[in-house]
Amino acid sequence: MPFFSQLVLLFIAAVIGGTLNSVAGGGSFFGFPALLFTGVPAIQSNATNTIALWPGSVASVGAYRRELAAQPRGTLFLLVGSSLIGGILGATLLLNTSQNTFITLIPYLLLLATLLFAFSPYITARLRARVSISSKAERSIPSLIGLAIAQLIISIYGGYFGGGIGILMLATLAMMGMENIHEMNAVKTVLASCINGVAVITFIIAGKVVWVQGIVMVVGAIIGGYGGAYYARKIEQKWIRLFVIVVGVALTLYFFIHNA
Repeated sequence: MPFFSQLVLLFIAAVIGGTLNSVAGGGSFFGFPALLFTGVPAIQSNATNTIALWPGSVASVGAYRRELAAQPRGTLFLLVGSSLIGGILGATLLLNTSQNTFITLIPYLLLLATLLFAFSPYITARLRARVSISSKAERSIPSLIGLAIAQLIISIYGGYFGGGIGILMLATLAMMGMENIHEMNAVKTVLASCINGVAVITFIIAGKVVWVQGIVMVVGAIIGGYGGAYYARKIEQKWIRLFVIVVGVALTLYFFIHNA
């Protein structure tokens, strides 16, 4: 495929990914495989896709200023610290994974991300039911330590690949006793931005970003996030979610067959 055609494909994939992330999630199902299909090595594809989608995540933090202001500063700083450390560890782990090993892991990572995305409405509904009937949990020192460890593990996975970390963090926050789903989403967005932010820095320092493709995808993701979302919101979310799930299943099967 000619290089210009590759850039057009990556731009379209990033527009779709940015659009989906703003309305339903699942943008990685488009950017990451598109980079692979254009010949970018697997680890560089993951690194470049992280950079492409990170600005949209950071931009969405501003929408949650009110919810974030209501959070205990100590707990938030603890979670941010765990996210930064875990993100660096996960990204470093990826950089120390061979291309062949990571290619072998891709279908399993996609399968995990697809399952988390597919069942996220049911998980979220259970979480909402749980937090709506629970009193605010006493955040003792042992519970905070447990929370920090859980967030560290999620962040390591997030720095390594990251598909589905949102629902994992929502589950952890619910177990912490958070009662407001909007506040949970606010904290989740901040933590995801931290995880991906330090991963981005790690990937840049390691020289694992393909910049021409990455810049094209950043532009596409921004356009998708702020422009494409306007039209995507006119479509029932169940159809958007179904589309993402079908793509996720198809890609998972493709890579399982390809690696066989």
